[in-house]
Formats: sequence, C-alpha cells, structure tokens
Amino acid sequence: MIRQYLHDGWQLTATTNEVPGNVRGRTVPATVPGSTHLDLLASGLITDPFLDRAEAELAWTHRTDWRYSTTFLAAASSDDRADLVFDGLDTVAAIELNGHVLGHTANMHRSHRFDVREFLVDGCNDLTVSFSSALTHAEKVEAALGRREHVNTHPFNMVRKMACSFGWDWGPDLQTAGIWRPVRLERWHTARFALLRPVVTVAGRTGRVELHAEIEWARQEDLTLRITVGAHERIVRVPAGQTTVTARLDVPDVDLWWPVGHGTQPLYDLNVTLHSGSGLVDSAEKRIGFRTITVDTTPDEIGTPFTVVVNDKPLFVKGANWIPDDHFLTRVTRDRLARRVDQAVGAHVNLLRVWGGGIYESDDFYDVCDERGVLVWQDFPLACAAYPEEEPVRGELEAEARENVVRLMSHASLALWNGGNENLWGFADWGWPEQLDGRTWGLGYYDDLLPGIVAELDPARFYCPSSPFGGPHPNDEDHGTRHDWQVWNQVDYTRYRDHVPRFCSEFGFQGPPTWSTLTRWVHDQPLTPSSPSFLAHQKAEDGNGKLDRGLAAHLPVPSRFEDWHWATQLNQARAVSFGVEHYRSWWPRTAGAVVWQLNDCWPVTSWAAIDSEERLKPLWYGLRHAFAPHLLTFQPRGDRLVLVAVNDHDEPWDVHLTLDRQTFRGVTLHLTRLRGRVPARSVVELELDEALLTPVNEDAEVVVATTAEARAIHLFREDTELAYDPAPLAAQAEAVRGGYEVEVRAGSFARDVAILADRVAPDAVVDDLLVPMPAGEVRVFHIRTDASVDPAAFTGPLVLRCANDLRAVPGAS
Repeated sequence: MIRQYLHDGWQLTATTNEVPGNVRGRTVPATVPGSTHLDLLASGLITDPFLDRAEAELAWTHRTDWRYSTTFLAAASSDDRADLVFDGLDTVAAIELNGHVLGHTANMHRSHRFDVREFLVDGCNDLTVSFSSALTHAEKVEAALGRREHVNTHPFNMVRKMACSFGWDWGPDLQTAGIWRPVRLERWHTARFALLRPVVTVAGRTGRVELHAEIEWARQEDLTLRITVGAHERIVRVPAGQTTVTARLDVPDVDLWWPVGHGTQPLYDLNVTLHSGSGLVDSAEKRIGFRTITVDTTPDEIGTPFTVVVNDKPLFVKGANWIPDDHFLTRVTRDRLARRVDQAVGAHVNLLRVWGGGIYESDDFYDVCDERGVLVWQDFPLACAAYPEEEPVRGELEAEARENVVRLMSHASLALWNGGNENLWGFADWGWPEQLDGRTWGLGYYDDLLPGIVAELDPARFYCPSSPFGGPHPNDEDHGTRHDWQVWNQVDYTRYRDHVPRFCSEFGFQGPPTWSTLTRWVHDQPLTPSSPSFLAHQKAEDGNGKLDRGLAAHLPVPSRFEDWHWATQLNQARAVSFGVEHYRSWWPRTAGAVVWQLNDCWPVTSWAAIDSEERLKPLWYGLRHAFAPHLLTFQPRGDRLVLVAVNDHDEPWDVHLTLDRQTFRGVTLHLTRLRGRVPARSVVELELDEALLTPVNEDAEVVVATTAEARAIHLFREDTELAYDPAPLAAQAEAVRGGYEVEVRAGSFARDVAILADRVAPDAVVDDLLVPMPAGEVRVFHIRTDASVDPAAFTGPLVLRCANDLRAVPGAS
C-alpha cells in the first residue's frame, strides 16, 4: 500500500455571486484539511468570526457555494489499484478528477473512496471538490420529506452534518464547509484490508482478540494473515478470493485496563498484516486494552439503575459532557485534546460524554482517553430533533454508523454507544406528535437500526437508546438516565435536591468566560451584560435573565460589570457543585453525575468549566472539589441535617473529624470530634448533635467540618442575609521560581476565596480557588505564569476576591 497525501497546492473560490465584493471572483490559497472561513481569514478577506459581532456579518456564507481545486503529480494506473480517499468532506460536495465526476457526497461524518484507475494520467492531475450550501440542501430535503421539529432556526436534522454548526445555545451559527479530514491517493496491488473489526474481551487474566477482517481483492493468489499482540501470534491462511476472515488470538496474563482513579491503563499493540508469497500486502496497527465494561440495568426495588461496571467493579461516574473543542474542527490538534483531557482528569473526571449534536470524535481524542483512563460515552450524532427515517437520511446515517462503530471499537476507553440526545424526551414532552401527524421521527433508529449495528459490529459494548432514557417516561428519575434542566431554566439550584435520579447525564448552570478570554474577543465600550457584542456571545434564551434570577436568590446582584462577572462565575460554580455533592451523597442509588459541560467551542457565556481559550473558570475548581476522592458534604435527610462522607478510594477512609460551630470572628461556640471509618467506594451518613446545628446568631456563624483530607462548611442563611465582614482578607505576594506566591490571611470568615490571576497575566493559573477560610487561617496560593509583573497586582481588589466582598461593591442589591 502506497499512500500519497494530497494536502498541498489547494485553491479556494466562491462560485456564487451573492458574496461580498472583496470575495467575488477571488481565488485564495486553501489549507487542507481546513474550512472556508479559515481560508478567508488567512487571506484577510473576513474578520475573525469569533470577534465581537462578526458572526452576524458572515451570514452570507450560509448560502455560498465553493470550489476547492489542486493539481498533483502521479503516474497513470497500470494493473495496480488506485483509490482516491476522502476521510471527511463537509458536507454537500461533488468530486471531479481530470474533468470526470467521481461522485457526490452529503455526509461529513463518513469517508468516501473512489476507484480512479481509469481517470489518472501521467504527470499533472486536476482535482476539484465543489461544495454546495448545506443549508440549501437541508431545506430541499425538508421540502421533500416534510418538516420535523427541532430546536433551531435551520433544519439541521435534514443533513448529516454537525448539528451545532448551525448554531446552538452556546455556539455560533457559522456553517462550515471544506475538506475537513485528510485526502490521499492509495495505490495497492493484490489485496487490501477493507475493514478490520477487533472484538476485545477478557476472562480472568486471559485477553482475547477476535478479529473480523474484510478483504478487497485486485488479483487472485493465496495470502497469509498474521495477528500479533506482544509475543503472541496467530497465523491464518486466506485462500485467493476469500472476502471475510475471522481469527482468534488469546493473550494470557494480561494486565487489566482501568478507568482513572481505579487502576492503571496498560495498552497493547495489536498488529495485523496481510502477506503474499512476495511480501507484505497490507498492514494495520491499533492499541487495545483488556477490560470489561457494561452498564447494570437490572431492575431493583426503586426502579432501573444505570451503573457503569468495569472489570466487574461498579463505579460512580464523575463525568462531563464534551462538545467540539473548536467550532472550526481542523484547529483541534492532538496536543490541544491532550491538554483538555488532562484538565478533565485534574478535576477528577473519569468519563466524557461526546454529545450528539457534535461529531464522532477523532482517533486522537480516543487515544488520549485510552492513555489517561477516561471513559467515553459516544452519542450517535442525533440531537434535539425529530429525524426522518426515509432516504436520503436513513442510508447516510446507516453508512456513517457502521463506519464509525468499526473505527472506534478497538479503543479501551469507549464505554457505551448512545442513540442520541433528548430525542425520545422531545417526542414525549415537546409537542412533536401533533406536528408530525404520523410521519417518522427517528424511533426506528433508536430501537432497531442503531442497536442492530452495535450488536452486529461491536457486540461487547452496551447500547442505550437515548439520553435521557428510562422507564414509562424518558426522563423518569427512578429509571435509567435523567437530564435536569428545571434548574437553570425554571427553578433555583437548591431544587436539585428534589430528585434522586439513578444517573444524571445532563445538568448545569451558566457563567461567563474568564476575564482575559472575554476581553480579548468582546470590545464593547462600555462592556455590560446588555452591550451588543456581549449579547452576541450569549446564545441561551433569556440567558442573562436566568443568570440574574439565579444570582439574586443567593448573592447580591452588582451593577458594576467587573463585579457582576465575578458574581455570576461564582454562582455557576456553586450551583453545579451543589448538584454534584447531592448526587454523590446518594451513591449507589445515584450512580453518576455528568455535568453540562466541560468545554467551549468559542468565546461565550455558557455552561462550560473551561473556556475556549483553555482557561479554567471558577466552575472547574468547584468540580475538582466536588469530585474529589474524599468528600465531606452537609446534606438533608428527612427533617435532619447529616454530614455525608464519600470515599471514592479502594481503601477504607479512617475519618478523624473536627466539627466546629464558630462565629465569623473565629470564636468557637461548640466543638465536636468524631471518628469513623468509610468503607472503600462507599458513602456514610454521620449524625450531628443538635447543639452543633443550633446557632445563637444565624447571620454570623458557620459550622466547619474538617479532616486531614477534606473540609465542608455549613451556613445558616444565604449570603444576602449574612453579616459578612466585606473586607476579611489581608495578603502579600512575592515572585518565586515559575511564578508567584500569594499569602492570604483571613481576619474573619471568608467564603470562596479566589485569585482571578488571568486578570493580571493571561497565562496565569492559580493552584486553587473557591477556598473557605475561617478566621485566623493563613493560606498560600501558588500562581504559575511566565509573565513578569508587580507581585502586588495579585492582591488587588478585582483579583483577590471572595463572596464577602460582593456585600460592599457598588450597586449591589
């Protein structure tokens, strides 16, 4: 097999007239893999699409057709095969080679292969890919098949393209087009692997690879297939013309692959080669891990659990939802993915759910998760819409599903396949049946097509029809998975405690990006929550209204933007942490909490913990605290308050606990010491004496629960009703190797102490945030940065913050 990648010399031209004058008739260099927006940006023809209100200025691209063209050198084909292979075309395209039309595509989620033997010429070969508007195509399909409900202004459910390319409540409406994955010319002789499907299982310490191979032939001769894992090998004779081969290789004494926090992640090289009498014909390499993963849904006295079980060990899923890490997918490199997954692991996340409005994630993403031990829940790309089950949608969906199941199934991190996002729930609650009037809407995909494909091609994997999914109602808290969007949309975050789901696969709360990210991309003067560019980067319906209403129940609502920014970020972190702690306290009844969302695809006010510039929002630190292996959390149980100790370790936790009810000034009013043991991977409820929970002054006392490993606080009123010292902190900073140290002393109880270091230096990262500090406590914060600044800047009033200071800011109400 000889592969010639065709990534050089591409040119881009708009082929419709309804484009700006500076674009009309222009041909510019194109990057492949890439997209039209990025090529126009590189040529200086458009403003950066993420800047201020540039997104709206680029709406003309929705209806634009494009032509990519290049010339490459090749020899005319002899007796060998020659295939032109596109790993990904976004989305509606016609491909021509030397004036011959090779085919048409309408699916960005799959590859395309064309036999070009009869079209290649010696020397220069002209290759053209012409893209038509995906929006226009989707509208034509909708007109032919009939409208189906969806949550967008555009019919994204009528074309197999990343749904959030058409905009979402956290993403821009920048409808991409281009050759978004590699393109190459493959020359081969005799035979090639058309498909390799390794089913990897383990029994005890013996691993097993059951390999299913499909072979395409160019000439007939007997071949030999060899499978190798380490020192273990299996050789199978392949008679000439045989198109399918199944072979099994047992690997004794394997080390098991475990999720992060539960063990190590040993990976093994799987090599598969195909040989003729004259040498190597084709080869493939994959990395595999030996483990078992399933989901326990055995009915119990409550309903239907949804408990992930790895190597026969149930685990609590500490998860986050994953969206494309950049709206322009070709900018997402392996290094960027590694940084993002490392940030997830740093917050104690052990599962990422690849959400169904995005893509089947890349092999780079899965490789990184394999290495870090992060489980992956992969949605099929079907989200928040009714989907027609007729052609051309059905055939494209089946083709992409088959290809991607086979592509991803060898990855140890892949935990389960999920039929889609909120589509069953949408049919049940969002008025779809009346609009559909009997038309298809996707049920056949979730109940028949997709589970059939998984059972056929990846039989060792669990399949779930949808998220949420469960009992008589798709969002039933006693059955399967649940999404909680009443919080954020309708009710206060304390109402998370109204429900004890078996598994919560979506819940979240909004907050703005970090200050450096926001001010790099939004330049309103003055910058306010209602200034035009800020609003262009707030996509949620009534987003700012929900932010303010959610804030007012707990914290003052400041009038100065800098304070509003801090308050809403803080409230986001508190809201989500509140939900996480509630869910963890109910293990094993509740077996998982998957936060919406880990990451952003552009600079935006959103539910993310990490913004589009890779900076950590306060929510990330809140998740790290709430997902910590050892957690203390005050929780109601009936008419009493208990302290719940959560141990997510394989060893028992010997708890030496101090419980101190003290004034904000640090005077101890009641002190209790407890000792106990929390078994491995367990939760224990600790009863609290009445004196501890009976304050003298509800507005000026705090209960502090402390062990060597964890701390929790309990306040008797909301912050708006507490007699905080508005300026409780004193601090000094100094330069040290690699950054700065800031010593902070609390003269009075200070809640959620934070150093917003990026306000001083855009690359600055502090080691902890949202720290409760009782009176008299001294804490040293470490800041990592390459910047040279005045150390005192890290102690300034807009940088060193706590919840207390919102009582004193201008305009707080």
